[in-house]
Amino acid sequence: MIQTVNEYGKRLFGFIRNRVRSEEDAEDILQDVWFQLSSVVDLEQIEQMGAWLFRVARNKITDRYRKQTTESLEDLAYEDDEGELNFKDILLSEDATPETEFVREAFWQELMTALNELPPEQRDVFIWNELEDQTFQEIADRTGENPKTLISRKRYAVQALRKRLDALYRDFMNY
Repeated sequence: MIQTVNEYGKRLFGFIRNRVRSEEDAEDILQDVWFQLSSVVDLEQIEQMGAWLFRVARNKITDRYRKQTTESLEDLAYEDDEGELNFKDILLSEDATPETEFVREAFWQELMTALNELPPEQRDVFIWNELEDQTFQEIADRTGENPKTLISRKRYAVQALRKRLDALYRDFMNY
């Protein structure tokens, strides 16, 4: 457990801090994550510790803001430079309404299902880079893989995820 705290503590805190209003909130949530990890009887059952920790952190962040009043779904979505509707603000928003919670829950559930369908090499690179905020060089140093290979694997993962999540995106557009 101490090794896990040392390995993921700073990144996890940074991840949480970027999504909450104060450092105190981030510290509280991080403490909740560590407490939940300490409650796990057999740590060996957690196949991807980093993904598990970040998922727990995301859930804790969502729980913290469930009862606050917020903007409507339309107010949180915006068009990016290419004219596509971007839901990043909804998915990572500190605020919560029944609409945004529905979108968030559906997205994360579909994303986790889609990630589990990817080849392990693609899934791991995507999780490490996107969800755990590791650079390709950090991943390469740890795995011994060429950074260009890792970038290629992530590109394939992103393509597969876009295809897999397209129906969900279209549902939200008609929401």
